[in-house]
Amino acid sequence: MIRLVIVDDEPMVLTHLRTVLESAGDITVVAQAQDGAEAVEAAAVHEPDVMLMDLRMPGVDGLTAIARIARLPSPPSMVALTTFDADTYVLRALQAGASGFLLKATPAEDLISLVRAAAGGHTVLSPEAMRRLVSASTGEQQKADRARQRVEGLTEREEDMLRCLGEGLSNAAIAARLHLSEATVKSYVSRMLGKLGCANRTQAGLLAHEAGLVK
Repeated sequence: MIRLVIVDDEPMVLTHLRTVLESAGDITVVAQAQDGAEAVEAAAVHEPDVMLMDLRMPGVDGLTAIARIARLPSPPSMVALTTFDADTYVLRALQAGASGFLLKATPAEDLISLVRAAAGGHTVLSPEAMRRLVSASTGEQQKADRARQRVEGLTEREEDMLRCLGEGLSNAAIAARLHLSEATVKSYVSRMLGKLGCANRTQAGLLAHEAGLVK
């Protein structure tokens, strides 16, 4: 059973999301919150697998809450909820520790599958969306130069792994492409994240785009 916390300042959105997601049968909403402070408390108390986090809320906003929750000993997968009208703000949420984002208008069946993907540790973000976010960021050329410097120390195999993360591939898909076992892929990815100083796969995927590894 996937333990989920939903955070949004609009009661109707909370009710809609809860109804849709709990209809899946393998997802249970263990808590709801209407601002970032409540979200941080819910994450610490309920230890969910996944949190859906609205970014724009009064008081403590979603961006601040994501950064605070990311510092917990065992943080959940956090997915930003957005209308996609503020690309740079969403990018900041990903850099703060979110593992992806969902549009609030996502169809019910897609929403369920994406929450399951987030619970499995996968990036909930398409390659095209990732490219849009990177291109919308400020100081793009400086970011690209710094990103290339960060990946210079990778081995050829690690660079292949990073490129796959930039394409949003799961461990199984990476294993199939590179003809490796999933266990080997998991080990490579873990070691590579530490080498790059990335907190999660999403940050590594963004780095791959910034460094020009994904065309």
